[in-house]
Amino acid sequence: MKKIIMTFLGCTLLILTSCDIDKTKDGEMPTVDVNIETEKGSLPEFDVDWVDINLGTKTKKIMVPTVEVVMEEKEVEVPFIDAEWPDDRDDIVEQIISVEAEVVDNKYDLEIEEVYAKGDKLMVISRLEKEDVQLGGKSIRVSDQIVINAPDLSVKHYIIGNKPKRNFNNNYSYITNIDKISNKLENAKKIYG
Repeated sequence: MKKIIMTFLGCTLLILTSCDIDKTKDGEMPTVDVNIETEKGSLPEFDVDWVDINLGTKTKKIMVPTVEVVMEEKEVEVPFIDAEWPDDRDDIVEQIISVEAEVVDNKYDLEIEEVYAKGDKLMVISRLEKEDVQLGGKSIRVSDQIVINAPDLSVKHYIIGNKPKRNFNNNYSYITNIDKISNKLENAKKIYG
């Protein structure tokens, strides 16, 4: 009996799927005339509680990068230049001339090597040399200074060495060697170095 029913269903399915149907006429749904009376309604109302936001601060322990620079006042030996200026200068005072560079990755040595006087300007020549001590990505500032008895003159710094890639170092002119400024040193008086 099961075989007969299965055979009948299989044949019916085969007949229905193998036929070709073509539409010969358009159909139309019947029209219905409905008279409906309505009363005025109302939309539902909702009371929504949104998130209440309060801004403030809270103390939490988190990891932050820090750089600690400690400046201490110490007595150290610094070069002292007691230059002989023309007698008509009465504005000679003791002053400190410093040079400073910000370096990263390696330790460097910065040293004032020469000072020249020309007109109303002092030209300070320093040398920046890389050392073998690595800083592990940290940056430090290296400096040198001298004390000089001189009039209040403008100071121009030239540093022999590669300019470190830090914005702080834009305050000075970096040169490869002293020959690059030989024309500026022409007729200048060497007062140190």
